[in-house]
Amino acid sequence: MNEKLDLLYPPSTDFSMRDYDCAYIPGNSVRMNYKYVPHASKAFATAVIERGWRRFGKYYFHPICNGCNECKSIRINVHDFCYSKSQKKVIKRNKETEIIVQKPTLTSSHIALYNKYHSHKHHKDGWQHRNISQREYYENFVEGAHDFGKEVLYVQEGKLIGVDLIDILDDGISAIYFYYDPDYAGLSLGTYSLLYQIKLAKILDLPWIYLGYWVDGCKAFAYKPKFQPQELLDGFPGMQEKPKWEK
Repeated sequence: MNEKLDLLYPPSTDFSMRDYDCAYIPGNSVRMNYKYVPHASKAFATAVIERGWRRFGKYYFHPICNGCNECKSIRINVHDFCYSKSQKKVIKRNKETEIIVQKPTLTSSHIALYNKYHSHKHHKDGWQHRNISQREYYENFVEGAHDFGKEVLYVQEGKLIGVDLIDILDDGISAIYFYYDPDYAGLSLGTYSLLYQIKLAKILDLPWIYLGYWVDGCKAFAYKPKFQPQELLDGFPGMQEKPKWEK
């Protein structure tokens, strides 16, 4: 293989998991197709994210559920994005919030905040929850970042109140995961973090924010249509196929 193909087809291990209960559609089952890539390039990550894959750590994945095709990949058109009145208010509300962009790290503050957020979501929204270990956090959010994975830290008065994990790719920013301190819910940090992604993409002249999946009627994704204009991708085209995103 030549150097260009090596970047797009790095050595990997492919496998799928047994079915488990779907978190988005009650009564449905999920099966995930995984690709474990120890040394992924930005070119590879860009190509698969554009085709509907997601990344946690060194694992790239997408659903291959039997009889269900409800997960549609969604992305925001950065250049044509217009702020709503409520989004402008969120930006003003966070004028005292400090933002730090750096390589993903693992500290006791990260672990404590992650577990606090998920405990809150367990009691508020019925999420399954158990405290994450340092090893699990490292494997999910620090490993596999290479030169394109970043964390965006949100800090007030020296206290960590939010962490946004992202990939900065060749054609956009891929939103991986965000968690925050529920004591600061009034700041609307989830919205603010996505607005900052859009701002960062504009600074870097990147056209897209990849938001993961959209499932019609799912409460967990209700915030996504508030960021317009958008495009959807149906299915998961192969590396030799051109992905057909539609408005």
